[in-house]
Amino acid sequence: MLVHFIAIGGSAMHNLAIALHQKGLTITGSDDEIFEPSRSRLAACNLLPAAQGWDVSRITPDLDAVILGMHAKADNPELLRAKELGLKIFSYPEYLYEQSKDKVRIVIGGSHGKTTITAMILHVFRHAGIDCDYMVGAQLEGFDVMVRLTSEARFMVIEGDEYLTSPIDLRPKFHLYKPDIALLSGIAWDHINVFPTFENYIDQFVIFIGQISQGGCLIYCDEDAELKRICPGSGNGITLIPYSMPSSEIKNGVTYLHSEDQTFPLQVFGKHNLLNLNGARLVCRQVGISDTTFNEAIQTFKGASKRLELIAKNDKRSVYKDFAHAPSKVKATLMAVKEQFPERKVLACLELHTYSSLNKDFLGHYAATLDPADEALVYFNPHALQLKRLPVITPEQIREGFANSKLEVFNDSTLLMERLMKEESNDCVYLMMSSGNFDGINLAELAGGIGEE
Repeated sequence: MLVHFIAIGGSAMHNLAIALHQKGLTITGSDDEIFEPSRSRLAACNLLPAAQGWDVSRITPDLDAVILGMHAKADNPELLRAKELGLKIFSYPEYLYEQSKDKVRIVIGGSHGKTTITAMILHVFRHAGIDCDYMVGAQLEGFDVMVRLTSEARFMVIEGDEYLTSPIDLRPKFHLYKPDIALLSGIAWDHINVFPTFENYIDQFVIFIGQISQGGCLIYCDEDAELKRICPGSGNGITLIPYSMPSSEIKNGVTYLHSEDQTFPLQVFGKHNLLNLNGARLVCRQVGISDTTFNEAIQTFKGASKRLELIAKNDKRSVYKDFAHAPSKVKATLMAVKEQFPERKVLACLELHTYSSLNKDFLGHYAATLDPADEALVYFNPHALQLKRLPVITPEQIREGFANSKLEVFNDSTLLMERLMKEESNDCVYLMMSSGNFDGINLAELAGGIGEE
């Protein structure tokens, strides 16, 4: 088969391109900009376009399929040419479904925890010797790519994002996967540029539940108020399996999981991760993995990339980076660090990077989220506001939104780094939260640049 990717450089798109290349398909692609690590990874597979930009001559009648990335626009010249030729055009999630429609599809959805739960399941599957295809939203230790597609695997594990499918298909991605086994971790309003009201956002999850196959099952967190409200009333002949917090304790900065009469040390921590763990456990039960096997495997799970990831530490300082950006994620991540290190000073720094977080009308949803920190900082880049065509926001508006008059606000990454480096405490945990990268500051330097001992 010959498949062409429009916007091949995207994080998800280039991984799918590599997965199909590894499966033996002939892949071509184009994009108007390709950044690292996509560029190097595509080049290593000889999939990097010879030149950047769109070229309608690449769209030929012999193409078996065209896959359209979210980065492309509806008036993309290659897309228009593909339509003109009557070629089969797939969005990224449509093609994943096409490749997995004869498999048992396990879809992990929710406003938070999707990547971590998916990563936990894949980690346990590997330990248990269960072959599966997958799509996950982060690079995982021990996995070469974020997407795997084979002809042999019986299961397909998919991280089900609720964001839009493509420029010409405005359905949420997770509406297209039609799961046999589904998990929902929680609902907290996000993507306000797409879902203008909380009610509209909730509706997307109701629709997702309705897409679960007849006789399938829905695993959901019954500690989430919205899921507890919408899941019990769902029909469709599905089995409902709620989950909650497992028994655990923290000793000397390590979280221990209690299961029956045994105790298991974990490398992850925080209430949200313990909930994620229990959800992953129930998914694994559905495919025949025992709790004993699950507990053995989960002890070695280090977490997904950028999810409470330890960047550097020495005897007195630790630096964690987390993908947290929405209010509920920020609150859960900060509380996890405070509970894990009760005797240490916690300096929390949040970058406002997404459309929602940079919208002055949404800032009030962050009220009190950073209050548990001993010191709280917020960073934003004014250029990000320009790119998203949003009105200017001021430090005063940010402090008002966070309901925190002591909040330190920065809009220059150099000044932010200077402030972080001047921290005088010798017993401090830095928690750096962002879906971006703080405009490239070197987080390892915060622990003296020595790395992990």
